[in-house]
Amino acid sequence: MSATSIIQSIQALQSNIFMHVRHRALLQNVGEPSLKQEQLFFIQLPFLNGEQVNEDRIMSATTVGIVHASLLEHEKIKEYNATSKSQQLTVLSGDYYSGRYYQLLAQTENILLIQKLSKGIVTRCEHQIKLYEPLEQSLQEWIESLTVIECELIAQFYDVYQFTRYKTIMTKTLTYLRLLEEHSNILRGQESYLSKALHNGENAIVSIDTELQEELMKRKRELLEIVEQAELQVDLKQFIKQYITS
Repeated sequence: MSATSIIQSIQALQSNIFMHVRHRALLQNVGEPSLKQEQLFFIQLPFLNGEQVNEDRIMSATTVGIVHASLLEHEKIKEYNATSKSQQLTVLSGDYYSGRYYQLLAQTENILLIQKLSKGIVTRCEHQIKLYEPLEQSLQEWIESLTVIECELIAQFYDVYQFTRYKTIMTKTLTYLRLLEEHSNILRGQESYLSKALHNGENAIVSIDTELQEELMKRKRELLEIVEQAELQVDLKQFIKQYITS
């Protein structure tokens, strides 16, 4: 399993997702669906590592990707000026993708997958809603919410097909990568999930930056050990390490 083969597998899943949600007007006005390559990789990871692949599992993986695309579109909506044409079309694109994954789930007649993904969507949204509630939580508690947002849908997908042995490495890696993204946004002065969650002025941002640096260094060491000990093909381990160290 070479790096080229892994990338081709990710691209194949992405193309399959695009095929099922393609709409000319949305494509012209809001572009292709937003997808995170690292999430697509972990959706594919069990199959890349030799787990059985069939039509049902391919469709299930595609559906999980479409759910992510739908939720990512809704995350693009601005709190202010949300009535512009582009913003309205972004809302519609998220709703359209939602309709497509419901349609695909109905076609699969996979009741367990429907139940698990529904549970995952509810749990994920509950953690996003926390941003708009007057909550006082520690950085670690907000990181736990980020973990749910990044990983819950894939974790539910793993549960359906008994892929749970991949859950730890998926969760640890996706959380680490999201924290890297959060840290980068904070350094550039851009709005991020954590800066919104811990909004208390410039001093708070400096504190977040320091805590995040320490958290990232600790998680990186831990994650590299987990990857080394994982029951994965060598090329897959190397691919994950590139995510962590690049």
